Amino acid sequence: MSERPFASAGKASIVKDTVTVQLEGELDHCSADRIRASLDALIEDQNVKRLVIDLKKLTFMDSSGIGVIIGRYRTLIRRNGSVAVKNPSAAVDRIFQMSGLYRIIEKCR
Repeated sequence: MSERPFASAGKASIVKDTVTVQLEGELDHCSADRIRASLDALIEDQNVKRLVIDLKKLTFMDSSGIGVIIGRYRTLIRRNGSVAVKNPSAAVDRIFQMSGLYRIIEKCR
């Protein structure tokens, strides 16, 4: 297992074919490009099949955040991989429910 800073948004760990990353603060139009680039760097290894995003410290997410998550889903689904989220706040959980993201993104514990 290795651990390294995740942009200015949290930490990431890699275990076998799974990357787990913790997001902090706001995932909006101001931070989406930076977070997208950081996530892409973490999953660029073709051996990575699963991305788990811990949302415990995420305080806000807008449609740009939805786009970031869907983009990583598209990347990993091409590898027969998956994306999951855990620990969403009530507000972020509602965004996932209303947008239909839970149809393609697993909510895990």
